[in-house]
Amino acid sequence: MNILNFTLTNEFIAMLQRLLLCVVVNWLIIDRLYYKKSKRREFYFTFMLISIAIFFLVFFMMFELEDLKGKTGMGIGIGLFGIFSIMRYRTDAMPVREMTYLFVLIALSVVNALAASLSLIEIVCTNLIVLVAVWICEANLNLTPCKLVQYDRIELIKPERHEELKADLEARLGFPILKVEVGSIDFLRDMAVLKVHYDNRDDSYMNSVNNKTKLSNKDLSNIEQN
Repeated sequence: MNILNFTLTNEFIAMLQRLLLCVVVNWLIIDRLYYKKSKRREFYFTFMLISIAIFFLVFFMMFELEDLKGKTGMGIGIGLFGIFSIMRYRTDAMPVREMTYLFVLIALSVVNALAASLSLIEIVCTNLIVLVAVWICEANLNLTPCKLVQYDRIELIKPERHEELKADLEARLGFPILKVEVGSIDFLRDMAVLKVHYDNRDDSYMNSVNNKTKLSNKDLSNIEQN
């Protein structure tokens, strides 16, 4: 049998069109809206691959299981349950903004894969509505980078010495401090955990541990060894 002799079905061509649209829209959301502000490349990788994988998973689960008839609905339900269970797919806690982007991208992938009864124009309009909504929300989001800092001079965490605290952090960290929030305090070891919001005019400050809401073991040094 000559494997080079093949024809593309209309369903497969329609799938490729929806996949191309899905990839382009997801890329615009990830690269032009998310990554442009956050600079977190590890989520760039995760968002793109998960969106593509979800599209193929839903498409083939929907159209290749039609011969099972009654079992199709159950299979789709189980598959969708697994899709949204991916929201737990992580090693560290995912920030709310990243979780929202992941949910939007998964939803777009599912919509593009399932929208077989819609015309291409209707699918394009649906994607554009989501894209514009994300753009409007992102444009109005004042995102300032922050870091969690283990701080040893707990005498400066008093409200009346706030300016001294900011000056000391600026001298140590080397960038302008916008706001300091005091977290847990350990009087036994004379240290406190501060959430430091700073001015990000230089993109070199951005890295994968910015904006974390808690310190993991690999981010937090073992203070008992000090």
